[in-house]
Amino acid sequence: MTTLTPQKPAIPQPGSTITPAPAPRPAQDPAWRELVDAVREAGQYPTRSEAESVTRIVLSALGGHVVGDERVDLARALPEEAARVVASQIPATRRLTASEFVDSVAARIEGATPATARWDVSSVLSVLPPLVGDELVTRILHQLPSGYALLFGRAELTPAA
Repeated sequence: MTTLTPQKPAIPQPGSTITPAPAPRPAQDPAWRELVDAVREAGQYPTRSEAESVTRIVLSALGGHVVGDERVDLARALPEEAARVVASQIPATRRLTASEFVDSVAARIEGATPATARWDVSSVLSVLPPLVGDELVTRILHQLPSGYALLFGRAELTPAA
C-alpha cells in the first residue's frame, strides 16, 4: 500500500523571493487559429499577433453588448478561446450606437482612430456570419441598435414606410 505524505508549503525565508510558476499556455485550438487567420486576411494585418489582438479586443467589446440567448448561442458557435473572450464580459449597462461601439474599441487600441477602429471592428465582425450562421447574426442585430449591420458586412435595410 502506498501512503501519500503531504508536502509542506514553501515558506519564504527573509530576503528570499518565490517566483510563481508561469501560467500554462492553452493549447492553440485549430478553430481559434482559423478565426484569427480569417481576421488577418479580412483586415490585411501584417502579423498574426496583430490580428489576434484585434480579434480579442473586438470580441470582448461585443461580448458586453450581446445578452441573453444570443450571447449563449454566440459563445457556443465560436471557437473555445473566442467563446471565453465573449462570455467573460460583464453586460453593458447602456446600449451603444454603432458609432459609439467603434469609438469604445478605438479607446482600447493604442494609436487607433475612429477610422482604423471601424476597420478593425469590421475585420472581425464580418468573418462571424459564415462561422456562426446568418440566423444567429440576424438575431444579434435585432438586439443591437441600428448601424451594426454594416459592421457585420451586411446592408442595413429599413422597411418602407
